[in-house]
Amino acid sequence: MTTLEITTMHEEIRELARVRDAVILAHNYQVPEVQDVADFVGDSLGLSHEAARTESDAIVFCGVHFMAETAAILCPEKTVLIPDLDAGCSLAASITAEQLRTWKAENPGAIVVSYVNTTAEVKAESDYCCTSGNAKAIIESIPEDREILFLPDMYLGLWLEKVTGRTLRIWMGECHVHAGIRPADIQRWQDEAPDAELLVHPECGCASQCMAFGNGKTHILSTEGMIKFARKSPKERFLVATETGIIHRLNKEAPEKRFEAVSEKAICRYMKMITLEKLRDSLRDWKYVVTVPPEVAERARGAIDRMVAIA
Repeated sequence: MTTLEITTMHEEIRELARVRDAVILAHNYQVPEVQDVADFVGDSLGLSHEAARTESDAIVFCGVHFMAETAAILCPEKTVLIPDLDAGCSLAASITAEQLRTWKAENPGAIVVSYVNTTAEVKAESDYCCTSGNAKAIIESIPEDREILFLPDMYLGLWLEKVTGRTLRIWMGECHVHAGIRPADIQRWQDEAPDAELLVHPECGCASQCMAFGNGKTHILSTEGMIKFARKSPKERFLVATETGIIHRLNKEAPEKRFEAVSEKAICRYMKMITLEKLRDSLRDWKYVVTVPPEVAERARGAIDRMVAIA
């Protein structure tokens, strides 16, 4: 799309949102033109907070399906829309509620901590939900004598073991995008830019290895953590190991600094399914409404409320 076409589409979307009394939420991995028209851009935890506090009648979630489900659970009285029903998540698909029930039966009495990248049905079987931004705090809030089942991201789980000193039982799931960021990608950029700060998402398969660098320039952070760190840091150059969509937000938040993705291949095709045209159509045609069965939502709400309560 040309700049003029994007501007025209933005105007149409904003007018539809005004008429529909809808708030537009966009994840940090969305395409730039969708981020730029959203009312709020952030990570899963931040957007959950925005969904919970909004006074609008409707929420249009520019993200993947589990995020819209979470908003629907937090705001049962509001209409929640997602512009593309096929915007799924490979990590969320790595465990089903039935598999979790079996795992729980094999470990009676264990506390279940589910990453937010899970279906509503899996959250309904969980004691806590968490994001990468508050997972450490949630693990540390659980009594040390309690066994913990952590799911579904094994790399986030391994990182949590290192930073909390806790032993976790970890589900062997992964985000195909973050798992695809290799140590070789990191090393190549570090050789080229040895003075740059390295920002690594804990879902990366190389996150635990990066912790061993011990050079004071490696930082394991959620996407929102990356934003905050970059804004405050006196450094000028940053290497970013996460989905490439975050680069747009980083450039907007700290335009005087330089950000480079360690892997240009780190693209989530599900996040990129949301386009301006689909967002416009969602508001215009009131599609696609995301609902969660009341009995599932009621059981999942406790785990989600605990996630939102712990910063």
